[in-house]
Amino acid sequence: MTKYSHSSRYLRRQPKQQRGQARIDKILDAAAAVFDEVGYEAATTHLIAAKAGTAIGSLYQFFPNKAAIFNAMELRHIEVVKVMWAQVNTFEIIQLPFRQMIQTIVTAIAQLFEQPVSRVVFVQFFSSREMFQSIDESMTQEAINFMASILKQRNPALSEAQSNLLAEVCVHSTNAVMLAALRSREQQHTQQLIGQIEQLLVSYLEPHMGDYLGQNVMKVMKCPHCQSQQLSKNGYRRGKQCYRCKECGRQFVNRC
Repeated sequence: MTKYSHSSRYLRRQPKQQRGQARIDKILDAAAAVFDEVGYEAATTHLIAAKAGTAIGSLYQFFPNKAAIFNAMELRHIEVVKVMWAQVNTFEIIQLPFRQMIQTIVTAIAQLFEQPVSRVVFVQFFSSREMFQSIDESMTQEAINFMASILKQRNPALSEAQSNLLAEVCVHSTNAVMLAALRSREQQHTQQLIGQIEQLLVSYLEPHMGDYLGQNVMKVMKCPHCQSQQLSKNGYRRGKQCYRCKECGRQFVNRC
């Protein structure tokens, strides 16, 4: 994605300098704060401009109305989610001790929702789905596919059906608890609920991919040529994950 892709579809004009992009980012952050404080219906472009510390005319240079602002927020959320997925779906994280792996994933999700735009978009999706233009149930399915990929890499013995079912339960349960956490106005309660997501996933998934399984997986995930565990993904061959050894440079297929 390009630097400006998160809002370009809904902009009246494209920013030509970094200063213009910074102004757009400020407007989106301000809109998230206003939507969070007074709700989408009560929010106005004047309130958003005031929160952003910019003139209403400057806001209208980029956005025709608050709906366009919200739709640009959707695209920003999509981008940061996909960046987070890419950062988490690495061999280094998947080979961590099981609880630490889950903790790393949950922490990444929690940090995502510390961003006002993502927090507001996520909560709004479960209350006013009709206002969305770029996000629908397909994004939930992408999250399930992402989680299924991690589970399958952690335990290649899982069938596709098993990994997909486990991932579906993980995503829907995580979304439900995270939604309750983000709706809470008590910071301590929010943190408690987020902490329970880790416990929930560990308890649910441990029989399928605890450390005793992970050790077997890690034995498989060594370079067959030099036995190094310093591997990187290198595409797929006939439906199986390919790897490249960072030590010797040889490529091989995970045959598990």
